[in-house]
Amino acid sequence: MFTGLIEEIGLIKERSPIREGFRFTIAAQKVLEDLKVGDSISVDGVCLTVTNLFGAGFQAEVVGETLRKTTLQYVYVGDRVNLERPVKLTDRLGGHWVQGHVDGIGRLVSVRAKGESLWIKIEIPSELMVYVVPQGSIAVDGVSLTIAGIESRLLGVFLVPHTLKATTLGLKKAGDRVNIETDVVGKYVQGFLSGSQKELTKKWIFERGFDLSNQT
Repeated sequence: MFTGLIEEIGLIKERSPIREGFRFTIAAQKVLEDLKVGDSISVDGVCLTVTNLFGAGFQAEVVGETLRKTTLQYVYVGDRVNLERPVKLTDRLGGHWVQGHVDGIGRLVSVRAKGESLWIKIEIPSELMVYVVPQGSIAVDGVSLTIAGIESRLLGVFLVPHTLKATTLGLKKAGDRVNIETDVVGKYVQGFLSGSQKELTKKWIFERGFDLSNQT
């Protein structure tokens, strides 16, 4: 599990073909402090496994469904990526629960300056809209953000100066692709409601032993 609070921006130094995918060599510093081979690491919001460590970075492999479902298929030498190590049980959870399991690829349709911040609109796959709500959480390229607006298939989010400086989102422009992971809580709620009970009503809750007679 991750928090969506990016620790540093890494640099793709090498992209080597392997069977069904690629091996990335990524230059980094901060995330190397206690990283070990076999550890998980979030690369642009995608949970990968560290396969090798060296003095100035690490290697990780992307294959199969992970490659097809994420923007890592479009990442090349010289590109920059968001990096985050898994959260520790003793850490503060400053963002939200991020699994590193990307749901789909979004596309930036507009990037507009508002003072020192940016207001961006992202088009996401229609099947993901059921999991998003205003003021809810969403991970974009691994960055924990708050949904500030919803319009059809478009999500609006503010990028404050710190986010622009500490993540690759400050480098994005209209037309760029981004990894989208919706809030895991929303997935569980929707999974529950998509069963025999389609709507969470007071009647349904009362039938299961909860008295809401004094609730408005």
